[in-house]
Amino acid sequence: MDQSLFRLVGQELDSFQRKWTLVNGPVIIGAGPSGLATAACLREQGVPFVVLERAECIASLWQKRTYDRLKLHLPKQFCQLPKLPFPEDFPEYPTRKQFIEYLESYAKHFDINPKFNECVQSARYDETSGFWSVKTIVTSGSNKTEFEYICRWLVVATGENAERVVPDIQGLAEFGGEVIHACEYKSGEKFQGQKVLVVGCGNSGMEVSLDLCNYNASPSMVVRSSVHVLPKEVYGKSTFELAVLMMKWLPLWLVDKLMLILAWLVLGNVEKYGLKRPSMGPLELKNTKGKTPVLDIGALKKIKSGDINVVPAIKRFSYRQVELVNGEKLDIDSVVLATGYRSNVPSWLQEGEFFGENGYPKAPFPHGWKGNGGLYAVGFTRRGLSGASSDAMRIAQDIGKLWKDETKQHKKITIACHRQCISQF
Repeated sequence: MDQSLFRLVGQELDSFQRKWTLVNGPVIIGAGPSGLATAACLREQGVPFVVLERAECIASLWQKRTYDRLKLHLPKQFCQLPKLPFPEDFPEYPTRKQFIEYLESYAKHFDINPKFNECVQSARYDETSGFWSVKTIVTSGSNKTEFEYICRWLVVATGENAERVVPDIQGLAEFGGEVIHACEYKSGEKFQGQKVLVVGCGNSGMEVSLDLCNYNASPSMVVRSSVHVLPKEVYGKSTFELAVLMMKWLPLWLVDKLMLILAWLVLGNVEKYGLKRPSMGPLELKNTKGKTPVLDIGALKKIKSGDINVVPAIKRFSYRQVELVNGEKLDIDSVVLATGYRSNVPSWLQEGEFFGENGYPKAPFPHGWKGNGGLYAVGFTRRGLSGASSDAMRIAQDIGKLWKDETKQHKKITIACHRQCISQF
């Protein structure tokens, strides 16, 4: 094994152009909730690890790419990471700031110290040696340094939201007004008095539209396809919690039917406001397509009152104007693209068996956490933080067993060599 390992890195050793290190344990790529959860579970197993993060902080999505009013949409018991619950004094739906505080205390509690400003350029498995080569660029001020990590196990924790999705819409370059992605949106304060087109009707699109209303802007929300809108709570009980409870006793199709009946009782008929429901139920759609239902936090009331204008798909943009597929033209001042995110795994992971072209594991849940050659994935289940936590625990247990077995084997070899040396004297 040592000979193969040196063959893998020999070129770098000879040239001294790239710094490298051998990691006695897994390399975890990404210091978001998924990466932190995996690191914490490995810490409990006594397995050493290295966490690489391209940003200069943990949970960069939450810290840098979320809007001010954001709260967790699910009760905190479904969002806590393994081994450490939320503080008892946190509300049922923690704010963005509280969740970041929790993640920072989580990293401190488990002594997780990621290597920040390290952007992974490539990760490649060498079948001869059985090791992964992870090449990064380390940024320090204006200086950039290449670095390489050699490891037995690789945990991909970059998640479902690594890169923003910006659609190619005809004429957008000629629009002339401000165009931002939802990840750049902080609050509606600077849009006060403006006519704003919000492209997208998921949870982000709905919440941005509501926030714009609260700052006296006039949002028009583009609803291109069908969408499930569910109440956040039903008679004081979390809708998600009710669904989880019913799933213990009832088949998925029946839970979907009951959820839609409850939604109709609480919200009324939303289709007459331009929000057509998909033919597939909300839970089945989430499980099969990864499309999350919208949990209403007040946007629907604004839609019903006309404060949020629901419009169909876009045909083209022109200067300060948008033309819709129904021929209607709207004068607008700004555009917010609430068009979601995607995985960036295909851009750096040189592997084609475990991950598909879309950057997600090919195997369906719950089998998408482990590949071949020591490759693992966490946070790609399309099941939020609870799915990531479940992956993290499985991965840590699996690596923990392998690492302990290999450590024992190494000790046996060392002891045998030591005895042989003594016998020769």
